[in-house]
Amino acid sequence: MAPRAYDALFLCTGNSARSILAEALLDRLGAGRIRAHSAGSHPQGRVHPIALEVLEARGHDVTRLRSKSWSEFEGPDAPSLDFVFTVCDAAANETCPVWPGRPVTAHWGLPDPAAFEGTEDEQRRVFGRTYQELYRRIDLFTSLPIESLDRLALTARLEEIGKTAAPAGEES
Repeated sequence: MAPRAYDALFLCTGNSARSILAEALLDRLGAGRIRAHSAGSHPQGRVHPIALEVLEARGHDVTRLRSKSWSEFEGPDAPSLDFVFTVCDAAANETCPVWPGRPVTAHWGLPDPAAFEGTEDEQRRVFGRTYQELYRRIDLFTSLPIESLDRLALTARLEEIGKTAAPAGEES
């Protein structure tokens, strides 16, 4: 029997940068074991062009990435979520929908690279750093023995991962 596949949702307010980067990373690192989704409470309606650039430069397929509302994950036809991660402080403080199936939740807040003001090269570096931070956390997440951890232990591990930073200069 094939191992069970899990579904994870990354939430942010605008769903244009951090949650999109996380979705693409988990798509790759989850290797079919964990399916990735992203959404926003107030989606921008477009993915930030530098987020797409950073992902493409690292070999990610960006063709299906889009900015979308979390309401797409509320209905009966939505995937049954196992994990919900907030990746921005604003979404962590918003009242989130009640997700069916009681997914494990964790806050993995990061500064918004889309809000950074600077030259294009500086913006690319900030997006690259956000990518690295998310890569480190998602790599740790996908290494967890999900099937053998109870809900309390899993929640604690995910919260701990959310406090993990990528080492300076780490390339992913």
